[in-house]
Amino acid sequence: MAPLRYIADPPEDVRAVALDGLSVLYHVPSGTTHIVAPPAPEILAALREGPADVAELLARLATHFDVEGDDAAAAIGARLGELEAAGLVRRA
Repeated sequence: MAPLRYIADPPEDVRAVALDGLSVLYHVPSGTTHIVAPPAPEILAALREGPADVAELLARLATHFDVEGDDAAAAIGARLGELEAAGLVRRA
């Protein structure tokens, strides 16, 4: 079975404001506001480059951030699950 791939809405569909280490995201299509912590905004930004699975996201994030460690893939996978439940990403 192929790994799950995810996609995010385009930038114009999600308005973001940084707020003391958190981000407030307004999702235009749903009219819902979310408060998220890192690495959620970074994952959304990486997904704007195109659909990706966890390994691809780690590679994209590694170009800008330190994502080393055995638990990095599990952590990114968990955040993707949370973002999917919130309606901010979907399976491609």
